[in-house]
Amino acid sequence: MIEKMPVRLIHPQLVRSVCASCVAAAAIALAWSPARAAAEHESAAAAASVAKHSSANTSLPSVQQAGPLADFHGTPASAGVREVANWAFYTHDNHGRAVVILDKQEATVYAFTPGGYLVASAPALLGLAVGDGTVPGVGDKPLTKVAEDERTTPAGRFLAEPGVDDTGVDVVWIDYDSGVAMHRVITTFPEQHRPERLASPNAKDRRISYGCINLPIPFYEQVLSPTVRNLGAIVYVLPETQAPREVFGSWDVTDPAAHPPVVARRPAAPETATPHPAQRLREPQALRTSGSAADL
Repeated sequence: MIEKMPVRLIHPQLVRSVCASCVAAAAIALAWSPARAAAEHESAAAAASVAKHSSANTSLPSVQQAGPLADFHGTPASAGVREVANWAFYTHDNHGRAVVILDKQEATVYAFTPGGYLVASAPALLGLAVGDGTVPGVGDKPLTKVAEDERTTPAGRFLAEPGVDDTGVDVVWIDYDSGVAMHRVITTFPEQHRPERLASPNAKDRRISYGCINLPIPFYEQVLSPTVRNLGAIVYVLPETQAPREVFGSWDVTDPAAHPPVVARRPAAPETATPHPAQRLREPQALRTSGSAADL
């Protein structure tokens, strides 16, 4: 029997709103005002520290220009996730879009509204091999020719792009040219036990894919897909072989002594989604299935 996948839904009323229609970021912030008030205690100290020191630290935006800190609403997250989330919203690196963060070390994904509020978190399946790059040409290989050490999920900042694979199943592309997408968990090969791995509390069990990011069906259909299609999203895939600041140029904006790192940041994702023709996933054929709200 497959255990229930631990999707943590923080604001179900907002998920329903996003699914129903294209909701403006300001409307989302208003709809969440009660939740925001309840969560202010958690982030008040960090926000006060930022406001106190931002004018003295020329590496940070001024108080008038600064965005909010991420509101996790009590959800546990690694230091890397918190750094990148706070930095993305505070510096407006998300350009007004929703934010999705994949913590590869914990094999967990977090989805935020454009205003910085966490909507939901969920476990994720990702590339079998440890690594933050993509082997050149791997997206063009037949899956049977992709070696185990080539099955990586690339780290970086990606513009999420809704699309379809070559079987007509909807996916969210993060690296179209390499065939890497976020999609419903695939069950093509029962011997891989992907649903069981997704339900496992052990992050190491969730390393199985060819590079794509497999998600619980309710999370994909009720959180990720409508968010990307209605609001747009930037996906930050955290590295596992280096620090986040080495990939994104991020820093701890809650630390008064922090400064932007001097790094050779990877090329930024384009800011406008480009329609793509159907593309073969770097995965076995996805099966079109639907989840129930009761599964969240």
